[in-house]
Amino acid sequence: MEYTHGGDIYSLNTPVLDFSANQNPLGMPPAVAEAARAAVAEADRYPDSRCTALRRAISALDGVPEEYITCGNGAADLLFRLCGALKPEWAVDAAPTFSEYEQAVTAAGGRVFRCPLDPEAEFRLDAFYVAALAGADVAFLCNPNNPTGRLVEPGVLDVILRYCRNARITLVVDECFLKLSDQPGPGLAPKLADYPNLVLLRAFTKSYGIPGLRLGYCLTSNADLTEAIARAGQPWSVSNVAQAAGVAACGCPDWPEKAMAEVVRPQRARLTAELRSLGLTVWESQANYILFRAPGRTDLKERLVERGVLIRSCANYHGLRADYYRIAVRPEAENDVLLRALGEVL
Repeated sequence: MEYTHGGDIYSLNTPVLDFSANQNPLGMPPAVAEAARAAVAEADRYPDSRCTALRRAISALDGVPEEYITCGNGAADLLFRLCGALKPEWAVDAAPTFSEYEQAVTAAGGRVFRCPLDPEAEFRLDAFYVAALAGADVAFLCNPNNPTGRLVEPGVLDVILRYCRNARITLVVDECFLKLSDQPGPGLAPKLADYPNLVLLRAFTKSYGIPGLRLGYCLTSNADLTEAIARAGQPWSVSNVAQAAGVAACGCPDWPEKAMAEVVRPQRARLTAELRSLGLTVWESQANYILFRAPGRTDLKERLVERGVLIRSCANYHGLRADYYRIAVRPEAENDVLLRALGEVL
């Protein structure tokens, strides 16, 4: 099976600086690493299948009732469980966007309509998406979108929320990158009580730099849906190590914003300017990653790997071509290496 995501350092024969995975550039908080190490001593016991302490910590962090929360082996695990529970016949997402929405729907026997986003309009989500929702069972939004780094404008988001509630469409909003965006805040969590058709996907993976531990969660006020999602997966989907790390991460609420202030915002501006100076087409990002195009250069990923740098080819994103690429915003010294390598191959 072909691997189609970032972070594939395992198929390479040489160490690389990984710009293909969009996680916190500060890495894992020390308190999280310490909690994970300590939890290994208790790995001779089954983990808490209800994630009691973790759900309590998430409840305090996100300001939502514990009964709204379902934890899983990453947000992707919950996405597949959600689609397995709903079994949608017809779903809508954007193009380009995260590919697992479509894979989860098709795995559950459904079909997906992809609403195209226009690169000439900065990949903004607009009224065409709302028009495409007619007849859908489920709608997916990634906010900020992956790989474009664009946030959905609040007015558009409100229109979509109301339309989906009135049309009884389950609206799934992926907020996994929200804390590493220019509009972190509470996201749509305050809307959950008024919109029982709303499901939020969130993860510790990106914000707290722990992709190897696989830890995500979803939020919904729909008690029947929460129960259905739980039934659609195995009872021990979150290890005790991941649960301990998650509780510790909830105790470090400022870690994502620290990364945004110290690394992402200044380095994103620098990278955007430098990439453009190299003749690349760069879209303004509101997240911790950047989408760019190297017109006609479809081998850029391979050329950079030869120089010890791994970037994300966007060739498999619907709506993009093989000369589109995505990079994570990394610390200054790593960005120096990336820019030097780009200058050598372009």
